[in-house]
Amino acid sequence: MSRRTVTAAALALVSVLLLTGCSADEPPKTPVGPPSGRSEAPAPSGGSPFWVDPESDAAKQVREYEAQGRTEDARILKRIAERPVADWPAGDDPVPEVTRAVRGAAAAGRTPVFVAYNIPHRDCGMYSAGGSHDAQAYRKWVDSFASAIGDSPAIVVLEPDAVPHIVDGCTPGQYHDERYELLAGAIQRLKRQPRTRVYLDAGNPAWIDDPGKLVEPLRRAGVARADGFSLNVSNFQTNDTVKGFGSTLSGLLGGIHFTVDTSRNGDGPLPGDRAEAWCNPPGRALGVPPTDRTGDELVDAYLWVKRPGDSDGQCRGGPAAGTWWPEYALGLARRAKA
Repeated sequence: MSRRTVTAAALALVSVLLLTGCSADEPPKTPVGPPSGRSEAPAPSGGSPFWVDPESDAAKQVREYEAQGRTEDARILKRIAERPVADWPAGDDPVPEVTRAVRGAAAAGRTPVFVAYNIPHRDCGMYSAGGSHDAQAYRKWVDSFASAIGDSPAIVVLEPDAVPHIVDGCTPGQYHDERYELLAGAIQRLKRQPRTRVYLDAGNPAWIDDPGKLVEPLRRAGVARADGFSLNVSNFQTNDTVKGFGSTLSGLLGGIHFTVDTSRNGDGPLPGDRAEAWCNPPGRALGVPPTDRTGDELVDAYLWVKRPGDSDGQCRGGPAAGTWWPEYALGLARRAKA
């Protein structure tokens, strides 16, 4: 999924340049074991309360490296494979993937983290274009998603980009009212699940640099009914920068809490004001491992929302957005400080 740090006008300019070559709850009372044939989840490093997927791309890559005798690469990549990373259910039917994660997390006594990313007209038709084909399909998708969570504990980061793309003008105006309605409805539906926490995405400080511009859009999208908002999804802004921004935005919204994506912000953003600094930037590093012990009363959790090693899009030699890229993953892991 791509992260925007430029205005709509700048996006158009970038397109021209490219053409010319120039984002601890208790387990359920009756845990359900992992599906037959699945590996048991490793215990999360650092005592995180969140679920580690034993069948993640990183975990599979570790096993492949070990089979190839690349023991040092396997050891380094465990810095990703043994950490809890958000699950992004894809396609028209989220139920199989949500169910798999809920069952795996229940067996491990952990909480799964999900990203609901299927809003119509997603990503302004760019690298992560797609989503439900209309409002009715989206409501059905969200209902299926929520029903699959059931009574299990879960965290859902709701629709990265959706509100900021309204604010920056990338999403055409004729879709704004429908989007607000769909987001508010999604929050209301997900919150019917008794142990689901929902965080509505609010972008990052390098994208919408004035928190005040987000206040009314977030309110219209129903953030008051959510557990808070999420920041820095798939981006690289430092924790200090994000927390300062989030604290200001929280104050403008009456003190609601937020989460921070720390998956790739260990070395901060790519230096300099560069076009597509958000897209597979070189030299970045893993950030603070996922935890709910943040030391900040407004920050409910540091999460790895973006899956470290998944491409942002076909830029800087990367594969399609969301595709596992082991070389990039190894770089992030090698440079990790924690």
